[in-house]
Amino acid sequence: MMVSLVLLTLGALAAVVAPRLLARAEWPEREPVVALWVWQCVVAAVLLCFGLAMTFSAAAAWLAVRGHVFAPAPSGVVEAYALGAHRPWSAALALILAAGGVWTGAMLTREIHRAHTRRKRRRTELLVRSPLLPGEEPGQGPLVVLEGERPGAWWLPGAAPQLVVTTAALRRLKGRQLDAVLAHEQGHARARHDWLLHCSSALANGFPQIPVFAAFQAEMHRLVELAADDVASRRFGRLTIALALVELNEDRGVFGPCPTPDGELPRRVDRLLTPLPRLTAGRRLRLTAAAALVPAVPLVVAFIPALRALG
Repeated sequence: MMVSLVLLTLGALAAVVAPRLLARAEWPEREPVVALWVWQCVVAAVLLCFGLAMTFSAAAAWLAVRGHVFAPAPSGVVEAYALGAHRPWSAALALILAAGGVWTGAMLTREIHRAHTRRKRRRTELLVRSPLLPGEEPGQGPLVVLEGERPGAWWLPGAAPQLVVTTAALRRLKGRQLDAVLAHEQGHARARHDWLLHCSSALANGFPQIPVFAAFQAEMHRLVELAADDVASRRFGRLTIALALVELNEDRGVFGPCPTPDGELPRRVDRLLTPLPRLTAGRRLRLTAAAALVPAVPLVVAFIPALRALG
């Protein structure tokens, strides 16, 4: 029971403190890919804390579970965890955490189903606006051009990701700007940013009161765009992708004095036009390695009694 409580405390502490620490950091703007990795490791550590706490609580409450969890362990290791105490509380805690796990799975399933429905509807609308020519198959081409008076370019994820561009966008985008937009969207597709967005939305919608999940969702939407901007800028230059973003969005009022739902766009353009120096390779490596160790902390906490017994 004590190990479960320590893991719960550790998970709750990480869920509250980690978003505040990352919000104060300045380096995520400079290294969005590293920041994405750090956020995933933090969320994985929080989920691992809760999952391990559920496992040890269930092992303390029910002998059948204990037999499976500690099957290969010596008797001294089992005794080190003092699993026989507080069985009613352990059972209640295990059931609560199990319900949270089931709810998380349900939210993720719902989010994936909704995304699949939206994607299917958008592809159907796309076929209506851009019918297939004889011999063509749905999703065969990576680029679809739509007749439209409003400039736009967006990515349709799926087994065969497609970039949709309106004719107005083709008229507005000059030189290599279209190539930069295409590289931006390809960056989303190759990194499978849609899965990050699905997972973050499922956790935030399922547990809106947990700060780390709400911050995870907000940061994923922001960081994936910054990461894709960097992919395009490395191939075609920061000025090219910045001008492409302006050309695609200036008619929507996002660059005016009044705030809009796309208020992040001006900040993205400013970041591209006035770039901060990247972190050194050594610091990026240290941040990546340190983040990878974060999910190991709950594992170390979980195995401390066993290590002491064996030592």
